[in-house]
Amino acid sequence: MSLLLAERLSTVKPSPSMAAKVRVDALRAAGRRIIDFTIGEPDFPTPAHIVEAGALALAQGHTRYTASAGTPALRNAIAAKLARENGFVVPPSQVVVGCGAKHIIYNAFAATLNEGDEVIVPAPYWVSYPDMVAINGGKPVIVTAGADAGFKMSAQALAAAITPRTRWVVLNTPNNPTGAVYSRSELEALCEVLRAHPHVWLLTDEIYEHFVYGGARHVAPLDVAPDLATRTLVVNGLSKTYAFTGWRIGFGAGPKPLIDAITLLLSQSTSCACSASQAAAVAALEGPQQCVSDAVVRFAERRDRIVAGLNAIDDFSCTAPDGAFYVFPSVAGLLGRRTPAGDVLNNDVDVMRYLLEHVGVATIDGASYGLPSHLRLSFATSLEEIDAGCLAIANAVKDCTR
Repeated sequence: MSLLLAERLSTVKPSPSMAAKVRVDALRAAGRRIIDFTIGEPDFPTPAHIVEAGALALAQGHTRYTASAGTPALRNAIAAKLARENGFVVPPSQVVVGCGAKHIIYNAFAATLNEGDEVIVPAPYWVSYPDMVAINGGKPVIVTAGADAGFKMSAQALAAAITPRTRWVVLNTPNNPTGAVYSRSELEALCEVLRAHPHVWLLTDEIYEHFVYGGARHVAPLDVAPDLATRTLVVNGLSKTYAFTGWRIGFGAGPKPLIDAITLLLSQSTSCACSASQAAAVAALEGPQQCVSDAVVRFAERRDRIVAGLNAIDDFSCTAPDGAFYVFPSVAGLLGRRTPAGDVLNNDVDVMRYLLEHVGVATIDGASYGLPSHLRLSFATSLEEIDAGCLAIANAVKDCTR
């Protein structure tokens, strides 16, 4: 019997972060003690006032379908947030709500890409960008920016990658997996390139906007180039900022024809985002923001702790990230070493597997993010887990021979 599957699925890989979560859950179910640095979600609960708003919505009967683009209250709250925090003035009619930021990005590509259209994706990249492009018939064009470039794509590299088939450039700042944050001057240079290519649109993923540290500041691309608003989709959500991952609310804002096209797809797929979650999202955006400031302080402390811990380990090299809640250390110095079982660590995937199997530390290989010889670790976990994880990694490295 033939299997009824679309050919395009052969180009799509499972999400490495979700696959890592499955491995961790399975090992824990088997009784293993696992220190988990894989999942990018805050480890503290959704703030109480937001939970209370969701519960109240349920109690008041807000359990029905909403408009596919989102409730008027939430779209108004999002438009107000964009004007207040990002200097992007957009009417609520140009806002669409989805089941997470990933949902908006996927449907933006579904609404705009024809077979063979190109999407420029700087590497290291969030794992889902290239696969979402491919599943919608597009061709991801990867522009690699290594540690020597601060993990950031240059204007020269962007210009060299653009062709007549380019439809989108994806820009994620602060970045997952590296924590890189584009400066105002870097964004100005990139936007100047885009001005010379009016057929290219910009998708700016700003989901980590509030998590920046030290002297770094999040600058929205439309803040430096408001003239590009007619061909820019701003993507954001509540998952990271408000420890809101399971509530599944993200949003996009941009030109009305694109927003209408995304809404059309939502109407024929998910219908709408969860009504109670939308009510809670309004409370998050319009309520007190001290919870966000407190989270930034906690993550900054954790960033400093994990960077110091990893840099104290032989053959680990970890740059302090300016944003998000990930580190992306190089493990190139470990390659070629032999494990106690006699296996050679040939690449970052081998290192990832060795750390999990030998000392119960779960990480994700850098190859999944487009830059091998690195690992991604999330520091959205406690200081105790960070200390224990770094100690375990150090012991694992000591157990290897050159």
